[in-house]
Amino acid sequence: MSSDDIDEAIDWRGAPVDCSTCAHRDRLSDGRCKPLRACVHDRYARRIDRFFDWNPDLAGSYVTHPYFEVRACAAKAAEIFLLPALLSDPEEAVRWSAARRLPRRYILKLRDDPHREVRIRIAGRLENTDLLPMMSDEDYAVRQAVAKRLPGDLLVLMINDPDAGVRRIVASRIAQAALMRLARDKDPVVRLEAAKRVEPSDLNALANDPDWRIRYEVAQRADPKVVSSLAHDDDPLVRECAAERLAIAGEQAPSNVIFAQTRSDP
Repeated sequence: MSSDDIDEAIDWRGAPVDCSTCAHRDRLSDGRCKPLRACVHDRYARRIDRFFDWNPDLAGSYVTHPYFEVRACAAKAAEIFLLPALLSDPEEAVRWSAARRLPRRYILKLRDDPHREVRIRIAGRLENTDLLPMMSDEDYAVRQAVAKRLPGDLLVLMINDPDAGVRRIVASRIAQAALMRLARDKDPVVRLEAAKRVEPSDLNALANDPDWRIRYEVAQRADPKVVSSLAHDDDPLVRECAAERLAIAGEQAPSNVIFAQTRSDP
């Protein structure tokens, strides 16, 4: 059930909303506020947010309201000069609501915000060297957000990140000159991401990879001379792919190659 389905207006302290005592009751007549629909005193964020959508001129008066949902919603519409003070708000929702509207220079201090979601979102707004201090963030999700934003030539600084998910993103974006380092990563998913991007001439170094998916990538794109070494591979899909590549190249596949239609991994 959504907040708009509730048939009684309750404020953030649990008391019924009384329009007769509201300072904005004059706005009822012109539809700029509406019980159970748009009300700054309601406890539901959607209704508070709608109130400021309809009454942006009042937002500045509520950036210090005791209820954090009111402050967060007010920050979306308040005058921008009021927002820097909200970067120190005790609630992360308020800090981010203010940060999303402020210029870059104001939000740099939130790179060390105590809440991971704020740091993730801040990483999504920053660029280039502003992201460097966040490469060592304690939270892998923050570092993943950084890896998605860093320029390709700086990603080499994250090539040894302890999280495989971060290294996979690095492998998907890093400059070609450093890609083979990730093609030898200890994690097969990272190696596969790198194998998909390395030049065909570099795939010969991956022909003996222990993971069949990397060898399959080699069979798909490597030089036929390298592919021929996979014609007797342990994996049927790799053997089949190698045979097909050799046939296209006009070379004879070994007669004992077994073709497979499907493959089931354990």
